[in-house]
Amino acid sequence: MEQIEVVSWKTLNAIKQVAKMEEVIGDLDTNEQMAVFCTIEEDYLELYYSESENNYIRHFEDEKEFLKNIDLRKNEFGEEDFDPIEFYDEDGYENQTPGEDLSGYKVGDENDDDF
Repeated sequence: MEQIEVVSWKTLNAIKQVAKMEEVIGDLDTNEQMAVFCTIEEDYLELYYSESENNYIRHFEDEKEFLKNIDLRKNEFGEEDFDPIEFYDEDGYENQTPGEDLSGYKVGDENDDDF
């Protein structure tokens, strides 16, 4: 792994525009840091943005080292993998438990007029 410090986010943004994005970890608005894992041809890169530390570009030797560092960064930022729960189907309606009858329920409050 090689690492180069970068002063400007413009440099990181220019690389990000031409690279294939693989993973974005963190958020500058909430964490004040963000790691963008991307590839350009056969080069595996991490673009590290920070508001309080040095920004840098990391180049990884191979895909194995690249994937290992994605997992390490997720753990560092507290973004481990999880299985999302789908609360809504494609139509935007809540999924019901099979056999569950919700026809007797009304959405509204006490102030709604009955028609």
